[in-house]
Amino acid sequence: MAESENIVAETAEKIFADLADAQTINHDKKGAWKEPLWRALTEAGLPLSWVPEDCGGSGASMAEGFSVLSAAGRFAVAVPLAETMLAGWLLAQTKIASPDGAMTVAPASPKDRITLNADGTLSGRARGVPFAKAAKHIAVLATGTGGSSIALVDAAACRIEAGLNLGGDNSDTVTFDKVSPIVIKPTPKGFDQSTLMLMGGVARSLQIAGALESMLDISVRYSNERVAFEKKISKFQAVQHNLARLAGESAAALAAATSAADALANATSFDDEVFLEAVSAKIRCSEAAEKGSAIAHQVHGAIGFTIEHILHRYSLRALAWRDDFGSESYWAVELGKLVAARGADELWPLVASR
Repeated sequence: MAESENIVAETAEKIFADLADAQTINHDKKGAWKEPLWRALTEAGLPLSWVPEDCGGSGASMAEGFSVLSAAGRFAVAVPLAETMLAGWLLAQTKIASPDGAMTVAPASPKDRITLNADGTLSGRARGVPFAKAAKHIAVLATGTGGSSIALVDAAACRIEAGLNLGGDNSDTVTFDKVSPIVIKPTPKGFDQSTLMLMGGVARSLQIAGALESMLDISVRYSNERVAFEKKISKFQAVQHNLARLAGESAAALAAATSAADALANATSFDDEVFLEAVSAKIRCSEAAEKGSAIAHQVHGAIGFTIEHILHRYSLRALAWRDDFGSESYWAVELGKLVAARGADELWPLVASR
């Protein structure tokens, strides 16, 4: 990790540790913690990490931005940090300046499409858009007869139907009914919806891996505190076996997510090798979220399911993040298509190249 990347990650960690303590948030039923946290993140320039300075951002590297997302996952923060970062990155592809305030991206599912009409307006419906209700602007990838375009849209101009994901965070349906964008520009050559989905998938993979790290720490700590039959439950072989499995799932998710992030940070294009890394990370991290969450709750027993305990903040968000930017089942099919198209003789060279 480069020194600058260390500094960015340490800054994010400190802000989260000071203002996003899980126990404090869990007891704050009115959400008063969100505004100070968002203000601190904004002052540090983290939401616009991937936006060049000439477009109003921090000009951080891809790797530095990914380190922020890893930290955000470890604290399971319920603010649109990742979404604003992705929106800023999307807008920066066509040198559109990022506005102040929270943003999100649309579409957030590979099956949804936003259409660019002949008159320059946008039409379509995007489901499961994270934090659309909280966003002031939406970065939109639209498709028209002349190809793809990236647009900056005022969220107030869209019809937004509120929804919630498993973690209790906004996952909304955004309808574009001939919405006029603030700015719209054609995408660079080779940039399409799959590119956006892969970038979002890697972001979610890092967040899931971070959440699993925290679930492991919480579970190990609890097992060393909880006493049953006159000894700590960490001394029971069944519990030790479960914790070893959870550690394995966490390690696998972290390895897959960081490998994909490294591939993206050093890539010049979204080629088959990057596709393999990003898709594999999303699939493996999503599987780890399911298995790891079950193990963590099993270690905690009944207390882990209560609203008062912090475990659900991590487990439910990790499970919810599986569906954003394509589920593991969707990407498994797409990965199978890539392997089939390249042929059996190309499978091993493709895998070994990574």
